[in-house]
Amino acid sequence: MPRKSGCNPQNNISNVNFGRRALMKSTLLGGGAAAAGALLGGFMPAAALAVDDSSKFETPVVETTAGKVRGVIQAGTLTFRGIPYGASTAGSNRFMPPRKPVPWSGVREAFENGPTAPQLGGPPNPLILNHRQPAMEGEDCLVINVFTPGVNDGRKRPVMVWLHGGGFATGAGSAHSFDGNVLARSGDVVVVSVNHRLNIFGYLHLADLGAEKYADSGNAGMLDIVAVLEWVRDNIAQFGGNPGNVTVFGQSGGGLKISVLLAMPPAKGLFHKAIIESGSQLKGIHRDEASKTTERILAKLGLQPNQVDDLQKLPIERLLSAIDTRGPEQGAGAFNLGPVVDGRSLPSDPFDPTAPEISADVPLIIGSVNTEGTFFTPPDSPLFSLDEAGMRARLTQRFGDATEKLIEFYRKETPNASPSELYFLITAFPSAAIMQAERKVVQGKAPVYMYLFTWETPVEGGKRHSPHTVELPFVFNNVVEQPEEVGNGPDLQPLADKMSGAWTAFARTGNPSAPGIPKWLAYTVNERATMIINREWKLVNDPRHDARLIMNSLPAPKTS
Repeated sequence: MPRKSGCNPQNNISNVNFGRRALMKSTLLGGGAAAAGALLGGFMPAAALAVDDSSKFETPVVETTAGKVRGVIQAGTLTFRGIPYGASTAGSNRFMPPRKPVPWSGVREAFENGPTAPQLGGPPNPLILNHRQPAMEGEDCLVINVFTPGVNDGRKRPVMVWLHGGGFATGAGSAHSFDGNVLARSGDVVVVSVNHRLNIFGYLHLADLGAEKYADSGNAGMLDIVAVLEWVRDNIAQFGGNPGNVTVFGQSGGGLKISVLLAMPPAKGLFHKAIIESGSQLKGIHRDEASKTTERILAKLGLQPNQVDDLQKLPIERLLSAIDTRGPEQGAGAFNLGPVVDGRSLPSDPFDPTAPEISADVPLIIGSVNTEGTFFTPPDSPLFSLDEAGMRARLTQRFGDATEKLIEFYRKETPNASPSELYFLITAFPSAAIMQAERKVVQGKAPVYMYLFTWETPVEGGKRHSPHTVELPFVFNNVVEQPEEVGNGPDLQPLADKMSGAWTAFARTGNPSAPGIPKWLAYTVNERATMIINREWKLVNDPRHDARLIMNSLPAPKTS
């Protein structure tokens, strides 16, 4: 049975800055759509209105391989919510590869989001309006939302498939922040947002316990995404999209998923371009480490290795409690659940020691924001009030003897920065993104475009920072709906037009150069052209060159 989303902060990275960002990133439209809109700037999805008698509305009907679906018109965009791309993953389907959805007869109403994947501390729900039910979690979570300017019109628009953040543990593609209606309309593209299995349900490696039928369990969540791309291939033409021009884009955990997807043979040919925002992943989890995690979880559940089948019978809450490490009573040590280098769907580490050959012809955009870590830091954290000694002490713990050189470089670049601002700038240096780009570039088969987003949000007491996720309202071109994230002001919409324009230009042509911005040259290991994105855009060769050399001299960081 589906379960109501809880109201506690999400585990790990999502439990900080919970009030504003958790609401912005995790409030779900399903059921409470109109209330969520009122809470987040007055946005009222048509999905909240087309309920009682759909015959009164000129709503679109599209035939999919599983049956017909009826959408709604949302501010001029045709919107379809909660379309199944796979069967329920409950019971005997738990930990198994995704299966095709059960066909239906008649016309299925695609007015509301489907269930989100089970996860720890689900998002809070807004007030229920018109007696609608709150958003639900459940194992029948293989659903997508589709936003398109037109259906059944023979058009071949670029398709942009959005993968949400939250690592591999939490989140939902149906969050209000990821509503694709404005991006679809302004960019004349088809946007698809995805829910898929997470945490223990998507990445519990059971293959080394002698259970052959679970050979793919360590990558079930990634195989769900492959199933989405197969659905797009088979159905998106009816929604006005081109199955031969598909771009996957994602931020944070979504970027991590794309990094892995680029190395998965089952995904080859199902997408043609990729955008990785603040989520470069070089390595996966190796089988021995994944098996140790599984052993710890089984022990916590009181099961022996020969009782793996019992895992399919346990309640959702029991499995989630087994991976809950919040609070001292739960014991120390988080569970590392994520894509497993299993020799099957993921044959090797995604970008280590080289970029994957199977996706060598896929153009990439790779980038990050200027102070990623401020997103994960509570507003009252001492990190926001460091003095010089405190800043040096914390940086020395991480960078050792290189600390003084890094401070000297960043002081020259930002002479008015406070010790806290220097700390966040230095710790956000995008080493993994640069390494991923370098390894992709040497293949010489497809371009890489690099960016650094430096625009600073005016919210949160005037702190000068560009936190993790801050670029998303600009990417989705919905800044007017997210003042809690980016504030208000005349500079917002021009930046959103440029950034969403660059993303859709890349989806259309494989090159992000777009009206209003400088020509965006591809990244090379010699020039290292990087677009600095702010109110004004500048293409800079090898920004922070000295810092890069210093970082390269350090021992290789852990990337898994």
